[in-house]
Amino acid sequence: MSDIPEQSGLPIRVATSSCLLGEEVRFNGGHKHNGYLTKTLARYFELIPFCPEVAIGLGVPRPPIRLVRDGGQVRAVGVADRTLDVTEDLVEYGRTVSATLDDVSGYILKRASPSCGMERVKIYSEKGMPVESGAGLFAQTIMHERPLLPTEEEGRLMDPVLRENFIERVFVYHRWLSMCRTGLTPAGLVDFHTRHKFSILAHDEVAYRELGQIVAGAGTASLPQLAESYATSLMTAMKKRATRKLHSNVLMHIMGFLKDRIDKDDKAELLEIFEKYRHGQLPLIVPVTLLKHHLRRHPDPYISRQYYLQPHPEELMLRNSL
Repeated sequence: MSDIPEQSGLPIRVATSSCLLGEEVRFNGGHKHNGYLTKTLARYFELIPFCPEVAIGLGVPRPPIRLVRDGGQVRAVGVADRTLDVTEDLVEYGRTVSATLDDVSGYILKRASPSCGMERVKIYSEKGMPVESGAGLFAQTIMHERPLLPTEEEGRLMDPVLRENFIERVFVYHRWLSMCRTGLTPAGLVDFHTRHKFSILAHDEVAYRELGQIVAGAGTASLPQLAESYATSLMTAMKKRATRKLHSNVLMHIMGFLKDRIDKDDKAELLEIFEKYRHGQLPLIVPVTLLKHHLRRHPDPYISRQYYLQPHPEELMLRNSL
């Protein structure tokens, strides 16, 4: 079985908080350079920098801001000078940026930032005490305007499961955008779903069945409405963390395509490896590699087109830690 290449040939564009790329745009004139982004992900993604605080004119260096609960609203105000209020500016810039993200497949945000933090950003009371947490106002706007866009914080990318989940979603969303850009057809939707079936199953069994029912309407229902419903369900499902139990289920499904082609010893070895993986004794890359070995010897046209066996470049080694 040959590896599955990305079919569009178009760059995979991922928006990124500018400071993570080493740009000196922080309130203190510094940066938060992240080597994983610039040395690893940059080999596969075109990283597009945005710094909302600079974009709205706060300058570098600048007075720091924080989120404050003001009655029923959270506002972004100066830490030392509460008359500095950039709430509307950040929200409006978020809407402006959102309108430019049609060809962007993901967004990596700066953790804990009152503008860019995706979650767990401190929100203070009017008396200056942290009382709750939420999202930075710019990030919150992006996520509201672009609910299907994969988003993640650089800190959470250090978690192997979250890192693999985000990068897989970026590739899935990129393929979806590429297909829609070239012209969505009923046949194209069916083919897209067919190639992603096992990937979806590894994340959400219920969504796997629901998406199959949506695709069954291709050719009869309104295609734009069908596509919107499909994309929403797809990206919601892919956001759920794949578990060892669900991965094991997918591995067994794939083995089913080999059961009449391999001998009993090979079957026993596969089952043993699957069981060790399910109990956390082996990383996912081991059973997947063994399956691919058998599929090279006994190719199957249906399985050979499944993205599950290579959802992202092997060089990223994302499954080595799962």
